Amino acid sequence: MGKIDFVQFQSADVLADAAAREWINTLPSTGPHYVAFSGGRIAEKFFDAITTIAREHNLSLAQIHFFWADERCVPPDHPESNYRLMRTRLLQPLSIPEAQVHRIKGELEPAAAAREASLELGRVANGVLDFVFLGMGEDGHVASIFPGDPLAESVTEYYRPVFAAPKPPSRRVTLAMHTMVAARNVSVLVSGLGKEDAQGKSLDSGSTTPLARLLQKRHLTKVLSDIRPKQPTIKHFQRAEEI
Repeated sequence: MGKIDFVQFQSADVLADAAAREWINTLPSTGPHYVAFSGGRIAEKFFDAITTIAREHNLSLAQIHFFWADERCVPPDHPESNYRLMRTRLLQPLSIPEAQVHRIKGELEPAAAAREASLELGRVANGVLDFVFLGMGEDGHVASIFPGDPLAESVTEYYRPVFAAPKPPSRRVTLAMHTMVAARNVSVLVSGLGKEDAQGKSLDSGSTTPLARLLQKRHLTKVLSDIRPKQPTIKHFQRAEEI
């Protein structure tokens, strides 16, 4: 198990605001920055917090290149689209230039969409992201990597297709596990009811949930949660705070 920087929050709102402020404070003053975001319930609060803070401080995010950790294979204006969520809550409100937005084309077949997304990440960022923000599902899944995934991945493909996700819609595109492992920073935002068991299992060094497998492969991962951890896992934390 790699090191885990675990921070406990009193609510989803406080978690989202803290994650947004921490990320904004790490942004370089010059030069590009490559970041990928997931969807999920916490994403709306997170995007809203970024937008609010950027507006309060009159910040330009024009040097940021925006990618997605995963996408459902639906059109970009579909209610299930992760692109639509980020567009309406972050990209449009902050007038992010189209050249900085690198969406996964969910309207394509999964294999074709994954291939185009991989080529784009390779072209723009040489396949390495500065930050990846993930959520965690009730079963411990991250991005669109679900329990039981064999992780049969090619190192030359930064994204890969998912054809039979257990959570609808079943056809998706996800960052490959090796791409998340190689990212310079990964933060996992764990929020919502029904995730207590998955969080406890994922923080255990012997677990096989997708989040656990990511934590095991990375040197350091930050976990921000509004769910109180199970005490047996506390020995794995590099830092444990409550905010």
